[in-house]
Amino acid sequence: MSDKNQGAGPVEITLPDGTKQNYDGAVTGATIAASIGPGLAKAAMAIRVNGDLIDLSAPITANADVSIITERDEEEALDLLRHDCAHVMAQAVQELFPGTQVTIGPNIDNGFFYDFARDEPFSSEDFEAIEKRMHEIVAEDVEIRREVWDRDEAISHFEGIGEKYKAEIIRDLPGDDDISVYHQGSWKDLCRGPHLPSTGKVGKAFKLMKVAGAYWRGDSNNAMLTRIYGTCWRNNKELKAYLHRLEEAEKRDHRKLGREMNLFHFQEEAPGAVFWHPNGWTLFQTLISYMRKRHQKAGYVEISTPDVLDKSLWVTSGHVEKFGENMYYTNTPDGREYALKPMNCPGGVQVFKQGITSYRELPIRAAEFGKVHRYEPSGALMGLMRVREFTQDDAHIYCTQEQLKEECVTVTNLVLDIYKKFGFEDVRIKFSDRPEQRIGSDEVWDKSEAALLDALAETGQSYTLNPGEGAFYGPKLEFVLRDAIGRDWQCGTLQVDLNLPERFDINYVGEDGSKHRPVMLHRALFGSLERFCGILIEHYSGKMPLWLAPRQVMVATITSEGDEYAKEVQQKLLDAGIRAELDIRNEKINYKVREHSLAKVPVMLVIGSREAEEKTVSIRRMDVKHTKTMDTAEAVEMLIAEAQMPQ
Repeated sequence: MSDKNQGAGPVEITLPDGTKQNYDGAVTGATIAASIGPGLAKAAMAIRVNGDLIDLSAPITANADVSIITERDEEEALDLLRHDCAHVMAQAVQELFPGTQVTIGPNIDNGFFYDFARDEPFSSEDFEAIEKRMHEIVAEDVEIRREVWDRDEAISHFEGIGEKYKAEIIRDLPGDDDISVYHQGSWKDLCRGPHLPSTGKVGKAFKLMKVAGAYWRGDSNNAMLTRIYGTCWRNNKELKAYLHRLEEAEKRDHRKLGREMNLFHFQEEAPGAVFWHPNGWTLFQTLISYMRKRHQKAGYVEISTPDVLDKSLWVTSGHVEKFGENMYYTNTPDGREYALKPMNCPGGVQVFKQGITSYRELPIRAAEFGKVHRYEPSGALMGLMRVREFTQDDAHIYCTQEQLKEECVTVTNLVLDIYKKFGFEDVRIKFSDRPEQRIGSDEVWDKSEAALLDALAETGQSYTLNPGEGAFYGPKLEFVLRDAIGRDWQCGTLQVDLNLPERFDINYVGEDGSKHRPVMLHRALFGSLERFCGILIEHYSGKMPLWLAPRQVMVATITSEGDEYAKEVQQKLLDAGIRAELDIRNEKINYKVREHSLAKVPVMLVIGSREAEEKTVSIRRMDVKHTKTMDTAEAVEMLIAEAQMPQ
């Protein structure tokens, strides 16, 4: 590489603030950082050159826009730290366990992993020794250095040292790819990079988390490897916060709380499908009732379309071509082939197509709580969060080009307001543009993306780019909410679609009397109701606000002398629309309190002989030790007000 840089002419570097720096020839990021100041030189981790992240030591041979990456650049810094921490772990493993082969080791959300080939699988008992050696490698602060090797020489080298997996990776790389090898002292690994300048930059804020089996390249026909997962952060404060979140997440796990609250279950006869129990179904239906209320105020109508539709419809929509591997198909005795719907949109279009629609009727906002079916690999299923059968709070809005911006703004404001009602104040928006697998022309995509960005600008909301993650028929906004323990969940979406109206030949009659194509907006606010239930259970740790709690009030007696009055109180609550239950079992009141607290019943009305005589109740709130005695009528009115569904 150095030969290529000899004789390079003057280089002008433009920094993010517009400042320009001139150099006589090729210059590295390390030199640029040092010329700005010693503090930046020490903090520098890598550089971004014309948008590409590269090593600090890589030469820049032509004029370029350059930014210096430091720990302040959270996303990029964490990616670099986790990538390098994976390499430090691989070095430690190979030094401690000679003969182990390293395969692949990427950074992932919250950490990294590396897959190892070894006759005896690793276990968590090996973590202490591996972590100790990792800290030593970091303390040695050895330089991380990149070399480009000849392909054949690289294959020969790795085969010669028994690294057959690395040799296989090199053989499969495109012919024009550089074969880059990174050195950490005497240890080396095949890697595209970029990397930190030295192992010392990794720091001390890392921890090995778990081991798992993993097939080489994800193929069950290949050898089983051992995958070691770790986490890595910018400092110990972040690491401790992450470990605390994990502890909280374990306590809040919706699968555990689902059992305690008797909400739902899963079983092998229906993988990825939910068996809702009465309490869980109450929660589910409460969410639908709330959304119906918001729909009514926002001018939506509600429809319902079939779960099973002829395959030809899915061919027209493009689902068979672009989404077919995730669909379920069925053949009937009359020789027709059908598909279970993976999305609601083609069915919704059929409703729009009935009759003639005038421009005066637009926009039409048609909502549907439609159950969709998508095949997910067994290993991807996770409670309510990832299922094969789920209900979307879907809606399709048909509007004119002139109405598009206003509709997008209205949907965006609606979803943000709804999330606030559930306690989610921190919501981020991602703009997802055209994916590689898509339908429609680039011209149509240009129009769709521009329209969505224009509407987003109108709302004044900030957003980040999520490149290539749009739906196959249109770009989308993704609404990502942050829960009580700092985890992000992608829920609602808004998509602009100019493709399906064309494919299904839907029209409206314009003011000029001729046919025009409507714009079709796809939007879901909760997204998957199953998943949103799971998020809510974990966000609230099962302790739902009264209006949302599936079991709202438990009327419990201290002695049998209060039984008849307890029944009267329960009936008053039921008449007022409160979900009230009765516990007049011959059990001690402390036992009843513990049992109903575990089941996350938010309010207990405790009745003894005194309360029965005075027509009062003792109110006990979940997680509150003291009780408050109130007149029964007053208590019922208070609970009615508290249980009101938010506007």
